[in-house]
Amino acid sequence: MLPQIVVRIGASVLSARLEAERSPRTVEAFLDHLPLRGQLVHARWSGEALWMPLGEMALYDGYEDPTSYPAPGQVLWHPPGVSEAELLVPYGPTRFASKAGQLAGNHFLTLEVDHAQLATLGRAVLWNGAAEVSFEREP
Repeated sequence: MLPQIVVRIGASVLSARLEAERSPRTVEAFLDHLPLRGQLVHARWSGEALWMPLGEMALYDGYEDPTSYPAPGQVLWHPPGVSEAELLVPYGPTRFASKAGQLAGNHFLTLEVDHAQLATLGRAVLWNGAAEVSFEREP
């Protein structure tokens, strides 16, 4: 049985489900890195999305069910290489990209949140700057 994941963005606490059928190796590696903490910044070049830069972090180095067009709440993992390692958190229309061009990532986690609430969080980061984020197993 997979654990539920709690995602804290600033003062907001969100529930998330793992997508083990889509990205089993990414999910397994992600669970090994919990709790994961950092900052979300706006990824304006990708549209309405936030990203958590992870440098050269080795979560999983392959692609599983990759996409460049995630729906709001579909969290993606992108391995280091063409661009640095990162998590992408879309809150509206998104085409995943970087200064290196279009990217694809593994959809491994889905935020179970009202899209309007997620959009409010995303716009707050756009206008107010980075937000603290953590990913943890639900207690």
